[in-house]
Amino acid sequence: MPRKRPTVADLRAIKGKKQLTMLRVLTLEEAEAAERAGVDIVSIPPELMLNPQYRDAAPSLFSMPGDNFYEIGTADDFVRWAFRLYKAGADAVYCSASYATVKRMADEAIPVIGHVGLIPSRKTWTGGFKAVGKTAETALQVFEAVKQLEAAGAFGAEIEVVPAEVAEAISQRTSLFLLSMGAGTGCDAQYLFAEDILGTNRGHMPRHSKVYRNFAAEYERLQAERVAAFSEFVADVNSMAYPEEKHIVRMPPGELKAFMAKIGS
Repeated sequence: MPRKRPTVADLRAIKGKKQLTMLRVLTLEEAEAAERAGVDIVSIPPELMLNPQYRDAAPSLFSMPGDNFYEIGTADDFVRWAFRLYKAGADAVYCSASYATVKRMADEAIPVIGHVGLIPSRKTWTGGFKAVGKTAETALQVFEAVKQLEAAGAFGAEIEVVPAEVAEAISQRTSLFLLSMGAGTGCDAQYLFAEDILGTNRGHMPRHSKVYRNFAAEYERLQAERVAAFSEFVADVNSMAYPEEKHIVRMPPGELKAFMAKIGS
């Protein structure tokens, strides 16, 4: 029996009862793999959501397109952007912009996921790519950010690289559906990037990432095979080993004779 795509109401109903799975996927192939593997939630680029083939590949994935706030613009820009994605089949949108922008979308009944803790687009305010909330003061700031999102009308938030104890305590004290990225098991979903899981990320590996496959090595092997195949083609052309008789078309002898007569032998 096909899986039913969860709604916002469904997610709210299971808060605190179980943990869901969430991936950041970038391609139709990754989305289809997430669908077939039984992943619950995906974060995707807006252009993937707008692909007419997306819902064929991922009919039951709760799908949340998102981009950095500076790529989208003002609150009004966000509303127009979100409406377009909602019309295309998005279940919610990600927003790391201001609480006012979150409220502007929530007032239009757009389901919004915010972001607290380490927010990459705002990392300069918290000291770069490092954990947020390791002191009582900074942990309280994360909690206050969650309450601000709650008041603005968001239904959930990504909580990134926050101490597990802090994230769990906050999750127990908010109605927001919390997506844990490196914030322990006390939240409502575990969130990883597909590129980390598949081993395609050749850069820095975050502490919370876990590699399940080594696609990078396979890509390197395939690239070596590409070079080898292209080199063999070049060599075949240079030695006249290609094309062979089976690769070309011949003219019937009588037609060839008539053609040569017409153009002059």
